[in-house]
Amino acid sequence: MRQYCIRGAITIEDNSIEQIEENTIILLKEILHINNINIDDCCSLIFTATKDITADYPAKFARKIGFINCSLMCMQEMYVENSLKFCIRVMVTINSNDDIFNPKHIYLKNAKKLRPDLIN
Repeated sequence: MRQYCIRGAITIEDNSIEQIEENTIILLKEILHINNINIDDCCSLIFTATKDITADYPAKFARKIGFINCSLMCMQEMYVENSLKFCIRVMVTINSNDDIFNPKHIYLKNAKKLRPDLIN
């Protein structure tokens, strides 16, 4: 069994519970889909949020969609002047028997600016 990490990020429109919930779920479902993995493959998720996101924890909504048997943690993203605002980032650690798993990192909405090297 090997472990792999998949990174992802998404931006939200405003600091509201609804925006955090909706966009956290979109990001996680896209990571699962594009990487062809199941929630049961995940052993931990580490979320960060920019300092302007304070209405709720992204991990709360990961639990809501089935991330029950894995460790979840939320932290504040390091503040850098002129950095992207209203951004939720995640690092998903998975267990896999696949020796050649090639993680596909997912950056959505304005978070695409964080990883221009991944844009097709």
